Amino acid sequence: MARAKTVYTCTECGGQSPKWQGQCPHCAAWNTLVETVAERSAPRYQGMTQASTVQALGEVQAAESPRRETGIGELDRVLGGGLVPGAVVLLGGDPGIGKSTLLLQALAQLAGTCRTLYVSGEESAQQIALRARRLGLQTAGVRVLAEIQLEKVLAALSSERPDVVVIDSIQTVYSDALQSAPGSVAQVRECAAQLTRFAKTAHVSVLLVGHVTKEGAIAGPRVLEHIVDSVLYFEGDTHSSFRLVRAIKNRFGAVNELGVFAMTDRGLRAVNNPSALFLSRHGSEVAGSCVLVTQEGTRPLLVEIQALVDDAHAPNPRRLTVGLEQNRLALLLAVLHRHAGVAAFDQDVFVNAVGGVKIDEPAADLAILLAIVSSLRNRPLPAGLVVFGEVGLAGEVRPVQRGQERLREAAKLGFSRALIARANEPKSPIEGMETIGVERVEEAVARACER
Repeated sequence: MARAKTVYTCTECGGQSPKWQGQCPHCAAWNTLVETVAERSAPRYQGMTQASTVQALGEVQAAESPRRETGIGELDRVLGGGLVPGAVVLLGGDPGIGKSTLLLQALAQLAGTCRTLYVSGEESAQQIALRARRLGLQTAGVRVLAEIQLEKVLAALSSERPDVVVIDSIQTVYSDALQSAPGSVAQVRECAAQLTRFAKTAHVSVLLVGHVTKEGAIAGPRVLEHIVDSVLYFEGDTHSSFRLVRAIKNRFGAVNELGVFAMTDRGLRAVNNPSALFLSRHGSEVAGSCVLVTQEGTRPLLVEIQALVDDAHAPNPRRLTVGLEQNRLALLLAVLHRHAGVAAFDQDVFVNAVGGVKIDEPAADLAILLAIVSSLRNRPLPAGLVVFGEVGLAGEVRPVQRGQERLREAAKLGFSRALIARANEPKSPIEGMETIGVERVEEAVARACER
């Protein structure tokens, strides 16, 4: 039997090369070429093809499709209000974090208002039924199909005509048209493209479950994330009961939207007040703690920033961050020394965002600096104080977006004072909230240390 011809396919762009190279010749990515079986290609042109219809954009009749709510508020928030007919959503996360549980709960809620189908390539129908019974779900209207062959799945979708479909998972589905194994670059790309084409033509909402690599990225070609309409990441620590669903891409809603869940013996439960998860409860005021109001999509969140500054016992002081950008910390320490006269060049500096949340926005700059100063001087910040603001290299405190929404959220949770950029001060006062506007880092340090 002749050996099958192999080629090397890039996991980033899907481009092929006849031999292995360290760098992909198509997208210039490094170490992304993997060996796959070469597929027989059909003739590209078979006579004249019919021309597609060209329309003027102004003549296109576009109507807003009504969203289908899943019945799980936090999931609807991340999706932008619910599922859109014809949309394809990719949900990725670590094994055992709760992806299948969340989608099974969503289908159980949707089964009362629309037709649903759960396609499982990893579990049998009996295993899914046992899990649903353990979670106490009413799944009488949820249809189940245990199949991994793409052609059989598409035939079942055509006959069942569901409104919402879950494919668990896309890495287990394979097509007979390709010779490579399930989970390979070619199979994942082809199966996702076929399912997306079906979703668009039949106006069916399709939710794909995706495996992740050890680096945390969704396994398979990167083109998979470009094919779908929304990409959601399921995050969480295995030692904690809390889970975060974050929107990385969404064609029908805001990106970086965040949904918070708690894992219980009855499945995932939505957390209505996620700010309580990221705030520590101290019996008394402690030094090195500062409360930040960050923005995750359209939701303001209160997160406690903790700093610990201690004498360095090595020639090179340590700079360590958890949940924050480490290079940003080095920059802020230089600004603090140059413009506020607070030196930490001989100190180890450790900064942590409580609750395991990851903060990327520069609005955390001012809170990080004040937490460091509080720990260095061993003086707690005033009680009931929240802080947000971007710090520039010249020592200025810059405004951030949606300042009034952040202040209202802080006031709702019982905070009474806010140290912010002067340009973020509201034109009309917010009930129960006193705002302190500053323009420079040195001014912020002086005002925060006032008792």
